[in-house]
Amino acid sequence: MSSVTLSLAKAHMKVDGSADDELIQLYLDASESYCGHFIGRPIADFNPVPADLQVAILKLTAFHFISRSLATFGLTATVAPGGVTALLENYRRNHFGRSADEDSADA
Repeated sequence: MSSVTLSLAKAHMKVDGSADDELIQLYLDASESYCGHFIGRPIADFNPVPADLQVAILKLTAFHFISRSLATFGLTATVAPGGVTALLENYRRNHFGRSADEDSADA
């Protein structure tokens, strides 16, 4: 279950109707998983989930939804837009393979 609702994602992307609900939910789940892996802990650990993490999930979901047919035209796209990773950096636990605890121990 995503920390961002399907209705919020659809509002963010200005999608009406329910024809793409299953696809959007798949992208929501994948985006939340990506964000959790990027920061080094599950998004579900946050209660409540901070707004900037929700925005990162929404942006990544929209990116996947909008660019889902780019492969058809032979175009390439980044895994996550820069705005997404910029939002996630503040929550990232591991930098360059080291945990925040290891970094602070060396300081």
